Amino acid sequence: MARLRHHGRAFALVGLALAAAACSDDSAQRERTLHVFAASSLTNAFAELERRFEAAHEGVDVAVSYAGSQVLRLQIEHGAPADIFASANAQHMRALADAKLVAGDDVFAESELSLIVPRSAGTAALSSFEQLAQATRLVVGVKNVPVGSYTERMLQRAGRALGLPFERAVRQRIVSRESNARIVRAKVELGEADAAIVYRSDAASSRRVRAVAIPSNVNVRAAYHIGVLRRSEHAALARSFYDFVRSAAAREVMRRHGFVVPQR
Repeated sequence: MARLRHHGRAFALVGLALAAAACSDDSAQRERTLHVFAASSLTNAFAELERRFEAAHEGVDVAVSYAGSQVLRLQIEHGAPADIFASANAQHMRALADAKLVAGDDVFAESELSLIVPRSAGTAALSSFEQLAQATRLVVGVKNVPVGSYTERMLQRAGRALGLPFERAVRQRIVSRESNARIVRAKVELGEADAAIVYRSDAASSRRVRAVAIPSNVNVRAAYHIGVLRRSEHAALARSFYDFVRSAAAREVMRRHGFVVPQR
């Protein structure tokens, strides 16, 4: 009888050990997932960076959440699990840094604005920025998102360069303001707008739109910032991704996707 009780205790201990090992495996698996919050305009470039980083780090899953930078910032401020934040402007990154939520902020890429028109419209589409006042349905970003705030600055510059009547006429053509650059571009792709203002990288990654250059004295350059969340549970892995995004290989990926990268 004592022997049976002994075996029973042994089996129980083995069961506990197996359960602990399973929990340990689950914990290890969770530790191999890196949560990256990235501005929606980075979607194509970061999809390639995600694949490359995972290929170089066996067992690592890079889970990227794309949205407007302001949305991602609010989610982080409210406790969303993030290890890396890649923002389309300095304002939202600075707010998180001031709140002691982000460390290691750096500019890793830049992009200019671009006027886009439907490729299907052919010669009927606008062919120069100076014709923008002739648009019937112009779509831009809302003012509190990066692409929208950059557009506001660009229109103000256009008013100084081309005259206030031009700026007023363009503003009167705005029929919709959207929450991120991808949604703005989609309005043109779907035929719901005949012109829109997005990032140059967004224009380059779509076959359904045609880019129309914005004069350099009017255009605005957007700076993309990246930082590691201080509360990241995977600080070493997050730092590795941060360093990778700033590497020569990643800079070449960003260039191919229409971004300008700073010299190191």
